[in-house]
Amino acid sequence: MWRNCVRLARGLGCGAFLRPDPKVSRCGVVRGLSPAAPCSPLWNSVTWLSQARELKDYALPNSSWSQGMMDLYSRFLEMCKDGTWKRIPSYSNSVDHLPESLKLTSEKERKETRLFPRNMDTEGVGFEYAMFLNTSEKRMVCLFQPGPYLEGPPGFAHGGSTATIIDSTIGGCAIFVAGKVMTANLSINYRNPIPLGSVVLVDSRVDQVEGRKVFLSCQVRSIDGQTLHAEATALFIRVDSTKSLQQQMSSQ
Repeated sequence: MWRNCVRLARGLGCGAFLRPDPKVSRCGVVRGLSPAAPCSPLWNSVTWLSQARELKDYALPNSSWSQGMMDLYSRFLEMCKDGTWKRIPSYSNSVDHLPESLKLTSEKERKETRLFPRNMDTEGVGFEYAMFLNTSEKRMVCLFQPGPYLEGPPGFAHGGSTATIIDSTIGGCAIFVAGKVMTANLSINYRNPIPLGSVVLVDSRVDQVEGRKVFLSCQVRSIDGQTLHAEATALFIRVDSTKSLQQQMSSQ
């Protein structure tokens, strides 16, 4: 893993990647940059993440990443330099992505849960991905490399794993725009299967916000943009952050 990080830093000509910088967080998020106004409240969550306790960030390069994954990651990391894009850290527990002020008491006490796409400790066998946020465009992209444990048809990723990475990407986009949300509807059209070990770009954006409703769209394409693997539309609902999701669902 360290060799990959060194190689990435040298390729970018970025010595700061290898040594502490007071302006850059442990998770690669540059501090002190202000996002677009609609995303400001949730961007505070990212600022909090950069100051969080010691947690493993699964969205950093590791030895299982292919050259294509490394090259795409390097490209987006380069675009982060002017503040247009922000790299989003990824932890094994969904609650760890929230600041303490947004956690419910019951969420703080849960210790044994794992975020579904981060449920495998062995690198490269399941979901390998990294996300980047563009606040001005209300857009989230995900660099996704499916491992051998995600197989559906021989040699290709299971459609459920594609749905998972779409839901995770499009949901992350909704969160940074609207706050705490839950999926109400996700509609996917599968166009071409994703080969295991290949790298695809999951590109999502917010199309419209109407009250509590957040409408989004997403495309999954090969890194050269020539192959459309899947496209999706989604509806997310903004939820009351003072109540658990179970309480809100039971009141519907």
